[in-house]
Amino acid sequence: MVIATGTSQRHVGAMAEHLREKIKGSGVKPVAVEGAAQCDWVLIDAGDIIIHLFRSEVRAFYQLERLWTAPPAAADSDAQVGLTL
Repeated sequence: MVIATGTSQRHVGAMAEHLREKIKGSGVKPVAVEGAAQCDWVLIDAGDIIIHLFRSEVRAFYQLERLWTAPPAAADSDAQVGLTL
């Protein structure tokens, strides 16, 4: 998964189009693109690679990077759900 930020809708759209052309040119088919009409968040599905292109405000709102944060320590998570050992 690749996450990148553009400075404006036009920038995100240009990055998406450039990547789509390069990916198709490398022989990957099919390449699915979602969100290109608004260019706030464009998702490019190239099979083994998923690319998320955001405007900075949208990226800050969704915070996809949270997917890779470490979970709370085991002792903390047990206490939060009321488990006893």
